[in-house]
Amino acid sequence: MNALDLARWQFGITTVYHFLFVPLTIGTSMLVAIMQTAWVRTGDEKWLKATKFFGKLFLINFAMGVVTGIVQEFQFGMSWSDYSRFVGDIFGAPLAVEGLASFFLESTFLGLWIFGWDRLPKKLHLATIWAAAIGTMLSAYFILAANSFMQHPVGYTFNPETNRAELIDFGAVLFQNTTVATFFHVIASAFLVSGVMLVGVSLLLMMSGKAADAMRKSLTVGIISTIIAGIAVMYTGDVQAKIMVQQQPMKMAAAEALYETQENAPFSLITIGNLDGSEAYWAIDIPGLLSFMATGNWTGPESTVQGINNLQAEYEQKYGPGEYAPYVPLVFWAFRAMIGLGMLGVLFALFVWWRTRKGKLPSGRWLKVAAGSALLFPLIGISAGWIFTEMGRQPWIVYSLMKTEAGVSPTLTTTQVWISIITFTLLYGALAVVTVGLMIRQVKIGPPESDQLETADANSGQPLTFSY
Repeated sequence: MNALDLARWQFGITTVYHFLFVPLTIGTSMLVAIMQTAWVRTGDEKWLKATKFFGKLFLINFAMGVVTGIVQEFQFGMSWSDYSRFVGDIFGAPLAVEGLASFFLESTFLGLWIFGWDRLPKKLHLATIWAAAIGTMLSAYFILAANSFMQHPVGYTFNPETNRAELIDFGAVLFQNTTVATFFHVIASAFLVSGVMLVGVSLLLMMSGKAADAMRKSLTVGIISTIIAGIAVMYTGDVQAKIMVQQQPMKMAAAEALYETQENAPFSLITIGNLDGSEAYWAIDIPGLLSFMATGNWTGPESTVQGINNLQAEYEQKYGPGEYAPYVPLVFWAFRAMIGLGMLGVLFALFVWWRTRKGKLPSGRWLKVAAGSALLFPLIGISAGWIFTEMGRQPWIVYSLMKTEAGVSPTLTTTQVWISIITFTLLYGALAVVTVGLMIRQVKIGPPESDQLETADANSGQPLTFSY
């Protein structure tokens, strides 16, 4: 493997690892804010128990998201300096706003929320978690705006003297339809992941007899969040797919391994074929579904979806000789993993709702196992969605402007990348053990008892302590 291949592997591995914490941070912060709001409005101690318990899980996850996210920034300069030089004027703008505004908003108010229990008035303290939750969503928006420029570059001009893309319309970068559609799809997915986490953990603790009344409250929040988010994911995904077909038709063709342009194009639920996906030996298809996803039409000329071979010929004429199709098997299966695993989370929430309706407390070893592992399905699904998004864009690092092979640092060596990959693997492996261990430990401890909910008064003379 050369330096380019290794750099791509490194960036992919670290990005997916970091993204495991992002949806949980976004969704859980808002759900914790909702539960604390319910406590402030009702005074019900059960809501306070649920807030403090899931607030602690949220904080562990947030800390890991910050640590793993820092590495992403360094890689742009270390492994992808030519890319950074080419689009740094554009790509760096939303990232700078995210760091200077959104991240400071969420981190500052999160600090006030952590240490403000019984030190700030209830409603003011409640406002801090809402501000932190809104900050996480704003951070996501600015980061997605930067990524959306890579998917569909707008608001720039190319300067031939400097050989750089230069920003001329920041508003176009922030508010293009690619950014807006992606944001709502990612936020809906985040609520789906966090909702399933609330459902699984709450059910596990209820079955273990720990604070069952409080966990029933959080279970209800999780079920409602998962179901609403599941509907939103389907709708926003449909909108995003239609935009994607207009801007990156090759990605949709690769998602179905559609090599020839076709009307009434089917969508295969499962396919067995050769390794490059060019020939299917056996498949279960839904007629016309791919056409509907791509164009909004099931049949007729308006339902035509362009195939890989046709697009390849078109791109060769437009951009010159080269291979313009991504690695089809990976894109094909990542697309299905995204949809299938995400919907498994919704089905799990519906099943739990059915088993716990009318105050029932379910039991069974396999249900405990399902509750303990349910989070993995939507979490892997949303990660597969990002793999599909980024791999489906290949061979472009900035679609139609810059190929991935042109963005790697010219002085980068395989030895340098191997050293960094091994270092990151060891570091991330250790962090994973610590994080999973902390999360499991907190789940085993469960929600706080009634006598642990109150903390020392700020003016009592006792040392300032972490209130969780």
